[in-house]
Amino acid sequence: MNHNVMLATMSDDLSTDSSASRRSIPGFCGLCKSRCGSRMVVEDGRLVAQLPDPAHPTGRAQCVKGRAAPELVYDPQRVLRPLLRTRPKGDADPGWREISWDEALGRVAQALLRVRAESGPEAVAFAIATPSGTPIADDIRWIERLANAFGSPNVANGTEICNWHKDFTHQLTFGRGIATPDFAHSRCIVLWGHNPRDTWLANSLAIRAARKAGAKVVVVDPRKAGFAADADLWLRVRPGSDGALALGAARVMLARGWFDAAFVRDFSNAPLLVRGDDGRLLRAGELAAPPAGAGADDFVALAADGRLIACGRGVRGSAGSGVEPVLAGSVDAHLADGRVVRCETVFARFEQACADYTPERVAALCWIEPAQVEALARLLHEAGPAVSYYCWAGVCQHTNATQTDRAIATLMALTGSFDAPGGNVAFTPAPANDASGKDLLGAAQRARCIGLERSRLGPARLGLIGSDALWDAILEERPYPIRALVGFGRDFLLNHADAERAAEALAALEFCVYADLTLTPTAALADIVLPICTPWEREALRVGFEGSQAAESWVQLRPAAIAPLGDSRADAWVVFELAQRLGLGEHFWGGDLEAGLAHVLAPTGLTLETLRAHPGGLAIPAPTRYRKQVEEGFRTPSGRIELYSETLLEHGEPPLPRFDEPADSPFGEASAAFPLVMTTAKLRHFRHGQDRQAPSLRRHSPEPSVHLHPDAARARGIAEGDPVRVRTANGAIRMHARFDAALDARVVWVEYGWWQPGTADAADGYDARSEEGANYSRLVSDRRVDPVAGSQPLRSGLCEIEPLSSSG
Repeated sequence: MNHNVMLATMSDDLSTDSSASRRSIPGFCGLCKSRCGSRMVVEDGRLVAQLPDPAHPTGRAQCVKGRAAPELVYDPQRVLRPLLRTRPKGDADPGWREISWDEALGRVAQALLRVRAESGPEAVAFAIATPSGTPIADDIRWIERLANAFGSPNVANGTEICNWHKDFTHQLTFGRGIATPDFAHSRCIVLWGHNPRDTWLANSLAIRAARKAGAKVVVVDPRKAGFAADADLWLRVRPGSDGALALGAARVMLARGWFDAAFVRDFSNAPLLVRGDDGRLLRAGELAAPPAGAGADDFVALAADGRLIACGRGVRGSAGSGVEPVLAGSVDAHLADGRVVRCETVFARFEQACADYTPERVAALCWIEPAQVEALARLLHEAGPAVSYYCWAGVCQHTNATQTDRAIATLMALTGSFDAPGGNVAFTPAPANDASGKDLLGAAQRARCIGLERSRLGPARLGLIGSDALWDAILEERPYPIRALVGFGRDFLLNHADAERAAEALAALEFCVYADLTLTPTAALADIVLPICTPWEREALRVGFEGSQAAESWVQLRPAAIAPLGDSRADAWVVFELAQRLGLGEHFWGGDLEAGLAHVLAPTGLTLETLRAHPGGLAIPAPTRYRKQVEEGFRTPSGRIELYSETLLEHGEPPLPRFDEPADSPFGEASAAFPLVMTTAKLRHFRHGQDRQAPSLRRHSPEPSVHLHPDAARARGIAEGDPVRVRTANGAIRMHARFDAALDARVVWVEYGWWQPGTADAADGYDARSEEGANYSRLVSDRRVDPVAGSQPLRSGLCEIEPLSSSG
């Protein structure tokens, strides 16, 4: 395929100073989803800095984590040799012994092949760190390919606590995951449970530019964090109550007529009739007298004069009649079997679903002011159809995540902003081949995923499992035993609910191998640990970045700035080497990684040689196409935006969005013992449970803290800085109190991810499995999760806080 390729405007030279000892190498930071364009500065063979590269589409700035790159590379806590456990997992001393790569990979292959021969490939699970907050993004395609080629339908990648709602639940409404906000043309930007200043620097800068151009910013967050501090509207919702707010704002928009009625009529299933008997959408073939020219599978709508008209899948308006359907209405439908069934439009049912969420009720549920509900609705109305939004973990990590996402998605559909300039837009990506090997895992084997017994709409349909399902399979052999685990960086003990249960399950495995940079609490429970190099020590191909059309069009092969330290290797190298020993070489280009990269790159028309000659990257210019659904329809069963989801109905879930209280509700009995609503959030200076060993980052957050309102502290006899015990029904940890007067006095937020000492020989580490430690995961149970997505209640729990003496 031929494409017009535009050379990067940055200098592609590996520039040097007069002494030829200092080089500035173009690249991109691999630490998080922002993937900021950078210059990697090397002096005398050592990485000394990573700096922003403003010529790169994502390179206008560099966060503190990216600037700490040299500290992460030369961290004395890194694992630099393969390690073999020589003592039982219950022993306080694992007895780690350094071994060669050949021995390590040989032992791994032997164990995996034995388990596969005895119990099938499904008895081996794979675990993958998040590509949004770790450098695994460089090589994740190859790890996924290995799992698929091996035959395992059980991959724990954390999607249920990260991106499932926005990237997959969103498909139930729009037929695709949440698209990229077109910040440059937005008139209103809604950040819902998402703080890009801490998690996506490139987008943060784009929002700042949009604000200067006049865009309004709305932030929905229990904390006054990021853009909340100077937003046009900050909604300080109670953690886990977001769905009520979305339904309340939709109610106001519907009641005031503040929505794009033509868009909703023409491009959503709002005018389609719903049967009153079984809740299904009415089809023309079910009628005693179908509309003239209607196909049996056509949907049925109501005209203003009371006639029934046919609406084909994805067809705007009615099918050939020239009569537009009405949005709200009901009718008695005479069916072919002689029955008469009362039917009403989806729109009418959607209005009913929102009706109870008055501003006053929303205020009581969300702990905000009633006027703020109308203020949100007004801003969305006045900015439509140039409203963009983004939701992330703040919406996902609750037991009601699926319905919350549905409520937000349908609210945003009312603005008519889908794929419009200034809305959420599917920018034209640079073309690439998918190398994850989905086709290598057959449908029958995928159907053996252990999570399918819980939900066939959730991650398990893609062979992805939650940690709770994984622990059940290991500890209870339900629905069958998982005997081995291959882990690439996912730190279950720090980032998932119930650290103690995770540790029990990992210790019970017959075999566990982990590939990581450091000996994390999860990796420390493995039988073999494989040392992985940092992003600056390996080459990485990226076809398309994120955040704008320019970024989506960018293709770059980042060079390694320095050689890998010790015996550390890239994840890709580990995968390709292990694949040979597992007899899977035919699926990995005979072990030739370069051939695999060339396969990914082929649709661009570029070669690896060309990209190596231009390490700053190349652009494959592509136009932005707006309103693509006008031509293509939506990838939903109805071909329309689905306010009403038959898919959810068929799986026993509510077809219309609704608000469900979080499993741990302040309105329930447990609040007597645990009166504070507990949430958490990522710290700007760290990536999940990583980076606390970097001195420049640790200075910003030297100790684990729980943030609470001064009034809540005063009522408990707590002074700022005091050591405190945070207790829940699931466990307890030790933190330090920090005051935050912007919080609701009934809400606290507890930092997560604490375990690392500041330096290799420091005594300021925290035992991830002890109540004298500071591991937030110990406070949260994984026994109650979202029924569809399996999302864990990491951000909406109940707790109590007690003062400790400084020596207690």
